[in-house]
Amino acid sequence: MISPKMEEALNNQINEEFYSAYLYFSMAGYFAEKNLLGFSHWLIVQYHEELAHAEKIYKYLIERGGKVKLMAIKQPDSSWENPKEAFGAVLNHEKYITGKINELVEIAEAEKDRATIAMLQWYINEQVEEEAKAQEILAKLEMVGDHAAGLLMIDRELGQRK
Repeated sequence: MISPKMEEALNNQINEEFYSAYLYFSMAGYFAEKNLLGFSHWLIVQYHEELAHAEKIYKYLIERGGKVKLMAIKQPDSSWENPKEAFGAVLNHEKYITGKINELVEIAEAEKDRATIAMLQWYINEQVEEEAKAQEILAKLEMVGDHAAGLLMIDRELGQRK
């Protein structure tokens, strides 16, 4: 059985993961409007990843005898000044989510919930990857600046994401 405190925290994290998906889906629309379909594709893949992250916690809660309580998802932003600003927002959001995962680990440690600590290790590793990828794309955007050719090269690269 999972403790009520851990159950509440995991339900909140499900909401955070759904918001992440919602945010990236909104960003995908922003890039599609700009005809940067590679960026849009990358973010749609990310949207699906975030849904899978939410589902993983959802299933874990059920396996541990917890009750899933879905909450309203706040509205994400829908426009950014440019691709660099959008991916700065991606990186900042991923850092925020890393903080939320770390808070979950702290709660699980306080509750002596070894199973949840073990499950959360996957999310810790995932966040390292998520932040690194966002930082890499942001660095490339900073490198090309306002040069359209460089932006189109990044767009083509991001369109290859599987």
